[in-house]
Amino acid sequence: MIDAVASDYQDSITFLAVAGRSSPDASALRVGSWFSPDRILWGYSDELWPVYEIFGQPASVLISGDDVIVGGWYGALDEAALRAQLDALVAVG
Repeated sequence: MIDAVASDYQDSITFLAVAGRSSPDASALRVGSWFSPDRILWGYSDELWPVYEIFGQPASVLISGDDVIVGGWYGALDEAALRAQLDALVAVG
């Protein structure tokens, strides 16, 4: 769902997917099937997950422009709930 709505927020939100618990090569092979790399940047890091207290996947973290965590969730959201979260992030800046 994030991939589906990301283009509507490209001017105000940078989307980044951080893979982990696999390998960079294995993750790179799946990028195009999980999301469009044109809309969502991606990287690989096992070390970054504990920084944001991510212990499982899928997980999403919303970080403001001044690096403050303003929200997050595990699992999927429906489109309306996702847009509400992204609209709130845009409002924070």
